[in-house]
Amino acid sequence: MTQQIPSTEPELAGVRNFRDVGGLPTVDGRRVRHGVLFRSGHLAHATAEDTAFLASLGLHTVFDFRNAADQRLEGPDVELPGVRNVNLPLSDPADGAEFWKMVRDGDLDQLREILGDGKAAGRMIGSYRLIVKERTGEHTRVLHALAEDSVPALMHCAAGKDRAGLSVAVTLLAVGVERDAIFADYLESNAKHRRYRVQRGGSSASAYSPEVMELLSPLFEAREEYLAAAFETIEETWGGVEPYLEQGLGLTPAVRERLRERLLD
Repeated sequence: MTQQIPSTEPELAGVRNFRDVGGLPTVDGRRVRHGVLFRSGHLAHATAEDTAFLASLGLHTVFDFRNAADQRLEGPDVELPGVRNVNLPLSDPADGAEFWKMVRDGDLDQLREILGDGKAAGRMIGSYRLIVKERTGEHTRVLHALAEDSVPALMHCAAGKDRAGLSVAVTLLAVGVERDAIFADYLESNAKHRRYRVQRGGSSASAYSPEVMELLSPLFEAREEYLAAAFETIEETWGGVEPYLEQGLGLTPAVRERLRERLLD
């Protein structure tokens, strides 16, 4: 697979999984421009130094794909002067609130029931399929905004790997990035220094025990099968990437060309 390592990648103390998507190759020999599309985990815990770095990027828009439950748990993003913040939740609060309460309470029997025997990975695959199929309105807004004026842009969710990962992948599909390069960028989220820091506020002694962490591990990993399921859903629902972009997301040839002008060298 094509591997992309950004030319500069700062170690941010309070922001996980930050990277510049620049450099990824397209099928027609171009590359994503450095400094126009970034991705990360949430910005709520950014330090003063992190904030100064983010402010130096010249961002136009930050797309936050977290839901209200995520924002209550982690807090709002830090404010970046002159940057537009757009919140487009790609999951419902009920998807996470009760689940994480169960994790914090350490209900091991229930966790085994809903996550064991491959069910955790199945949960992730189902989530990816659902977002691609049912959140076309949100992805349409993002891509049209990027085509108009919203670059440089940063896309993030909580961990920066699933909801943001899918949104970045859809954006890269729209400008013709090679499929292998999209997967390689997605899988970069597995690096140890990028991984989401689990909130360890459990009231039960069994919360976050080795067994619990093993049950949860598929939720914290970027797996090729997850993104592949999203792409399969595009094929099954629309018959391919081109009709998905045109019919599912309403991208005209003119809009796609503006996207390419904004994002590619």
